[in-house]
Amino acid sequence: MTHRFEDRIVAVVGGGSGMGRSISLRLAEEGAYVYVADLAGDAAEGVAKEITAAGGNATSQQVDATDKASLNALFDRIRSEKGVLHGLHAQVGMPGPAGIEVDDAQWEKNIDVNVKSAYYTCTLGFDLLKAGRGAISMTSSTSALVGSPFSPIYSLTKGSLVPFARSLALVGAPDGVRVNVICPGTVHTPMLAQFFGREPGADVSELTKNFVSGIPLGRGAQPEEIASVIAFLLSDDASYVTGVTIPVDGGLTAK
Repeated sequence: MTHRFEDRIVAVVGGGSGMGRSISLRLAEEGAYVYVADLAGDAAEGVAKEITAAGGNATSQQVDATDKASLNALFDRIRSEKGVLHGLHAQVGMPGPAGIEVDDAQWEKNIDVNVKSAYYTCTLGFDLLKAGRGAISMTSSTSALVGSPFSPIYSLTKGSLVPFARSLALVGAPDGVRVNVICPGTVHTPMLAQFFGREPGADVSELTKNFVSGIPLGRGAQPEEIASVIAFLLSDDASYVTGVTIPVDGGLTAK
């Protein structure tokens, strides 16, 4: 394992489980000091403890990424303790409801979780990233690229991250801040069942099996495979990569 993040400070917002957990572990394994932030404070603390038990460096904080004050508290802490941020990953997201009948409460929640959280996660700590000439990565979805017949609002909200990353990359370029977004397909995390279980009584295992059969590589991704792409994008190995969208989908969008 390389140590591309030795003496570097990174934050993973949504780092308490699934892909976020694997990203936190991978960055720490490569030498980063990781701020693990999550709505579930106990989950964030658990990941931080995993990291320290393995000999790495991490701390945790309970953060509601849809709330500016909560995010500001995280960045204020980083500002006070470290004064700089070299990497930031925005992982927070949720599946959208099925169909096009979406009530106001569902609409607001999906916008808050999938759009507002990403915008403020990536902008409220921008001064810290400028100080470190750091990099930002975000997790979108293949549904941002090909559209979801199951949940159009999911495609709408996740799709917004693609032009946002391009725009923020242009904003950050003069200060050396890079911004990129990944679009995973099927990933074997605890959230996967929610994507295929939108309809009452749905056979999640059968729906998942049928969907995976259409992936050219013939399988879903493991969270660690997503983490490796984020580790590349946040590292100096990607020093000339900014404003791009990378599908991490086993060839799904190549068809």
